[in-house]
Amino acid sequence: MLSEFEENAIKRGVSARPHFALVGLLRIPEVQTSPWTQLIRRVLFAIGLLFTAATVVYVGRHGYRDVSEDELSFLDAFYYATVSLSTTGYGDISPVSPAARLANIIIITPLRVLFLIVLVGTTLGVLTERSRQAFKIQRWRRSVRNHTVVVGYGTKGRTAIDAMLGDGVQPADIVVVDTDLEVLDAAANAGLVTVHGSATRSDVLRLAGVQNAASVVVAANRDDTAVLITLTARELNKAAKIVVAVREAENTHLLRQSGADSVVVSSETAGRLLGVATTTPNVVEIMEDLLTPEQGFAVAEREVEPSEIGGSPRHLSDIVLGVVRDGTLVRVGEPAVDAIEAGDKLLYIRRTHK
Repeated sequence: MLSEFEENAIKRGVSARPHFALVGLLRIPEVQTSPWTQLIRRVLFAIGLLFTAATVVYVGRHGYRDVSEDELSFLDAFYYATVSLSTTGYGDISPVSPAARLANIIIITPLRVLFLIVLVGTTLGVLTERSRQAFKIQRWRRSVRNHTVVVGYGTKGRTAIDAMLGDGVQPADIVVVDTDLEVLDAAANAGLVTVHGSATRSDVLRLAGVQNAASVVVAANRDDTAVLITLTARELNKAAKIVVAVREAENTHLLRQSGADSVVVSSETAGRLLGVATTTPNVVEIMEDLLTPEQGFAVAEREVEPSEIGGSPRHLSDIVLGVVRDGTLVRVGEPAVDAIEAGDKLLYIRRTHK
């Protein structure tokens, strides 16, 4: 659950708050490591500190004397570093023979280091975690560009992200915005950047970096919410491609007037497939295949090759569905695309691999 401090930060406008106040609202994924790996790293770091301190003492050994007034050996220097770094200090009982000092270095010190790690490590981790997350948030907000913001991590949002990942988009280039902490936990576990808050608010979308995004996917549960999110996103970013899912076709024109580039009517699309499945179920199977990028066939877009310029898209080895010319899709078969021109893009069916 969010703290009272974090909830107040949302009310005041989260995008303008210090990075420290954004911890818990904006989460950056990180590579998870084994606890044993972290433990080994800490032990090696502690040993490295011991050797460094011992080397410093040994280089300046002429300034040190032990109780017997002998010049320090490297073993003596290492022993001195061990006692000093562990803040142990000996009084009435202290090792004086080389064998005792060697045993202290080999056996006692590793046990002491492990004890300090177990005793102090967790406390230090809790104290430094918030600062570390704040630094990661600061670094991410400075560098994030041309990413995709997905509003809503329900069935539609998750499916859209799966399709993007199947097309080669990296998880770090996707930001999920939602008000449900449980679904955000699932998104974070999938390696996605998450933002907790309502996407109808401009400061939440700014926190997700909409102003620098290449595309925005709106998969809200309500059509009126989708309209408001689209208006807000378009106001923040005039150039981003905004794709919106709506339930009712009658709201399509509202989304386009609000700035949506593409509108997908989820209920009618599902209804058409249900109707087609009653007479020609194989058509539905092919449609599902085309919409699943991981296997079978998929609809893709590519640049034309120099050798294809001047030819007909119907004579290519690829099954071409349409030609994108000057940002407009023209279907194959229309006179305007009888010949491919330089700068065209081809919408075609490609074979994918399992």
